[in-house]
Amino acid sequence: MSESQPKPSRRGFMTAAAVAATAAGAVATLPKRAIPDVAASEPTPPAPANGGGYHVSAHVERYYQTTRV
Repeated sequence: MSESQPKPSRRGFMTAAAVAATAAGAVATLPKRAIPDVAASEPTPPAPANGGGYHVSAHVERYYQTTRV
């Protein structure tokens, strides 16, 4: 009834080490980019007093143009 667990192989260890080293090297060479601050660039308008608030903006109009057949 004793089930012995298989010993980890050296080949598996070396494969995992190679994958980890490759991933670390790829992350280290990626260019650093600044995250744009969206909240500071465009202020949001205040919410309407009576609800609603839907308006056709440039983004919505562009979407409507893409859905036309």
